[in-house]
Amino acid sequence: MTAFAPASGQTPPPDSVHPRESSPEAPTSISRLNETIRGFVSNWGSVWVEGEITAWNLRGGHVFGRLKDATGDALISFRLWSSTLQRLPDDLRVGNRVVACVKSDYFVKSGDFTFTVSAMRHTGLGDQLARLEQLRAQLRREGLFDESRKKRLPFLPHVIGLITGERSDAEKDVHRNAELRWPQVRFRTAHVAVQGERCVPETLAALATLDADFEVDVIVIARGGGDPQTLLGFSDERLLRAVAAASTPIVSAIGHENDHPLLDDVADLRASTPTDAAKKVVPDVAEQRALVQQLRARARTRLTQRIAHDVAQLEQLRTRPVLRAPEGMLVARSHELFALTSRGRDVVTRQVYEGERRVAQLQASLAALSPGATLARGYAIAHLEGGVIVREATQAPAGAAVVVTVAEGSFAARSDGPVAEADVS
Repeated sequence: MTAFAPASGQTPPPDSVHPRESSPEAPTSISRLNETIRGFVSNWGSVWVEGEITAWNLRGGHVFGRLKDATGDALISFRLWSSTLQRLPDDLRVGNRVVACVKSDYFVKSGDFTFTVSAMRHTGLGDQLARLEQLRAQLRREGLFDESRKKRLPFLPHVIGLITGERSDAEKDVHRNAELRWPQVRFRTAHVAVQGERCVPETLAALATLDADFEVDVIVIARGGGDPQTLLGFSDERLLRAVAAASTPIVSAIGHENDHPLLDDVADLRASTPTDAAKKVVPDVAEQRALVQQLRARARTRLTQRIAHDVAQLEQLRTRPVLRAPEGMLVARSHELFALTSRGRDVVTRQVYEGERRVAQLQASLAALSPGATLARGYAIAHLEGGVIVREATQAPAGAAVVVTVAEGSFAARSDGPVAEADVS
């Protein structure tokens, strides 16, 4: 660094003052301080450390993350350049226990202190991740992750219950995006601690209160992004079982897209961010209006087509000869009926004539065979008492009463007995 000696009696430039020699009258510059810190830090060299990955963010091919002490709460930030990342295992992720070779680095311009990773390898799964995986497997066996038990969200909730941190960005995102989509939406918000020891008890109390409120149609549990250490409260077994037992549909909106606490699997719906939760819970009024207009236009088109089709079909029916001149069908039928009637009359007349002729023949035959015709030719029938017809002369002895029937009546007579044949002749 170039520095100029100050004139006699003047304050030296800040860049020329070493931090150890600074005073209120002769302060050092921030650049000189940062350069001094960087020179001191650069002498540390590389160090091998063991810890658990609690953050792993890939940006522009580089990784920016955090390592947590294996037994305590101490954290360090690290960066991993893309050239180094290509030499590391592909399965490194949040929760892995690793050993890393790090070298301290201090940025003069921003005053940020971080470690650059030159090597990293697995040493086993982190204790916290192992416990979470055990809990995940247990809840899956119990069916808490099954889609069949999850409740459907209402199409348009009248009141949305919101559990989030007080004055948090998550609360602002949910309110702003929900009100943009449906201005009349109402919220019932419960502020809780979203990390630390108070997170789970306060979230459980807020969930119980909102679930008991009959006006609340859906509950959103929202929190901004963070490393997995700060999101552990949303994988707590007590909270997960309370969410599964709730009667109100629950939406999980914890962290960002790559954050995945167990609450996401138990909740009825998982939203990648608080903004995404607002979009999934509340319909867009502009989209719904456009949909209504589209449905109206479609219904109008269908109705117009149906009426036009029916009108055309009616016109087609009206142009048919049977409807245009129905009397023609009646005339044709009347002619057919007249012909059938005439034919029936002729058939009946012929049958009556034939019957009369047949009756006359039968009458003639009957007359020819009738005893009356025989009597008319001069014959007579003699009857004894009791109606016995005299067929032999010996049947009528002398003095027997005889009734003689002729063509024109009957008369009584008395027999003189049989007559000899000579007498008869």
